[in-house]
Amino acid sequence: MRFERIKSHFCLKSMGTTSSMHNFAIIVAGGTGARMLSSIPKQFLLLNGKPVLMHTVEAFYNSNSNPKIILVLHAGFHQYWEQLCTEYNFRIPVTLIKGGETRFHSVKNGLDLIDDELNAVIAIHDAVRPLITPEVIDESFRYAFEHGNAIVAVKSRDSVRQVWNDHTVALKREDIYLIQTPQTFQSDLLKKAYEVNYDDNFTDDASVVERSGEIINLINGSHQNFKITFPEDIAIAEAILNK
Repeated sequence: MRFERIKSHFCLKSMGTTSSMHNFAIIVAGGTGARMLSSIPKQFLLLNGKPVLMHTVEAFYNSNSNPKIILVLHAGFHQYWEQLCTEYNFRIPVTLIKGGETRFHSVKNGLDLIDDELNAVIAIHDAVRPLITPEVIDESFRYAFEHGNAIVAVKSRDSVRQVWNDHTVALKREDIYLIQTPQTFQSDLLKKAYEVNYDDNFTDDASVVERSGEIINLINGSHQNFKITFPEDIAIAEAILNK
C-alpha cells in the first residue's frame, strides 16, 4: 500500500511475471565490513549458519515476482563467493558482475546488462538487508509496474531533530520516513535517470531518479528490514529469524 501522505550467476531460471514479463533484481554487495570490525565484508558474515548475502538472494528467488538476479560484487570477492556457493551447496542462479567505484557506479554496471528494449521492472536492493520478505518484494514490483516506481520506507519511531546552523530544531515525526530497499522502477525511467554524472548528493536510487524530475512513491516496508551494519545487528537478525 502506498503511504497516503506521500504524493509522491551457478551461485538462470526462467523469468516470471508480476504484470511485466521481465523482472530484474540488482543486489548491490560492495561493503567492506569496516564498521562490523570484521576481516570480511558484512554480506559474507554468517547469519543462522549461512552468509547474509544468501538470505537476501533467497528472498528474491522465493518471491512470486521471480526476478532474474544480478549480483554486483567487488571483483576481489568473486572467487570467494563461488567458494561459498560450493561450501554451502547454494544453487540459486545469479549473474555475477563486478562493482564500481561507488554504489551509483555499481548500479550502472548492473543496468548495463539489461536490454533497453525490454519492458522491464528493476528492483535495486542492499545485500545486507537479509530480512526483506517476498511479500514486500512482490508489492514493490507490482506498484512500480503500475506507477513507475516504488520505494520501500517506514515511518520514524523516534523523535527527530535537525541541525540548523548552531542549534537544532525538532521535526514532526509524523512527516519523517526512513528509506529502505528494494527501490523498484520501470526500466526506461531508471536508465534515463542514470545517464547523469555521479553526484555526492545521490544517497540512493530514488535520489537519482528524483533528480530527473520524477515524483517518488513510497510503499510500506517493515522495521525488520534493517541493514546489517554493526556486530549486534547479526544477533538481532538471528533473533527475528528464530522467533
